[in-house]
Amino acid sequence: MNELDFSGKGVLVVGGSSGIGNCIAHAFLDHGAAVHVWGTRPTAHDYEGSEGCDLNGLAYQQVDVADREQVADASGPDALDVLVLCQGTVVYQRGEFEPEGWDKVMAVNLDSLMACAMRFHDALADRQGVIIIVSSVSGFTSNRGNPAYAASKAGAVSLTKTLGEAWARDGVRVVGLAPGLVDTKLTKVTVDHPDRLEGALRAIPLGRMGTPQDMAGAALFLASPLAAYVVGQTLIVDGGLSL
Repeated sequence: MNELDFSGKGVLVVGGSSGIGNCIAHAFLDHGAAVHVWGTRPTAHDYEGSEGCDLNGLAYQQVDVADREQVADASGPDALDVLVLCQGTVVYQRGEFEPEGWDKVMAVNLDSLMACAMRFHDALADRQGVIIIVSSVSGFTSNRGNPAYAASKAGAVSLTKTLGEAWARDGVRVVGLAPGLVDTKLTKVTVDHPDRLEGALRAIPLGRMGTPQDMAGAALFLASPLAAYVVGQTLIVDGGLSL
């Protein structure tokens, strides 16, 4: 028996149009699942030529997850077994210290997690499904330039615990994944500046950044029967950065 065979399973990756979410989406696709993704651009064609964006083989829908009405009206697979909540944003240059920046980040990074989870609770319960909440190592430490990002990710870790306990007996297993430093559009402020990158790498015991593929492997494990007794926990995948 192949524990990582998702044939016949339906997967929705919110934030699956690029970066870590896109790699997770393709990992499930490669392991047999029917995969839907939500993103911010009008159509899949609008991502063509963008780094880290490959929507081939994925069903795409535009959804602004900060808008609860759009979340309520949006669709997923006819049968949903795995919901990956990988949406995220950040505001640099101390913009999160201002109300507009704070509200924007919290709406996407935290409020929308609950909206999406509630939207698909019943569908997942019907199939004994799994929710994977993607947070960040920033949820376990301070981030002096990005208070909303850090607070929202800490909230995501706590939400994983709470929904994990609340929904386990409903047949919905809720788990989390906390990436470390991964080269995506949200981390360009570090990875595109050699001095900053050098300092960041010194803090990682493995001596390298994580890759989207590293995160995808962890997501497959968390969604699989191999992790059937894992509930409410967030798996930190950071090369040792948070140690």
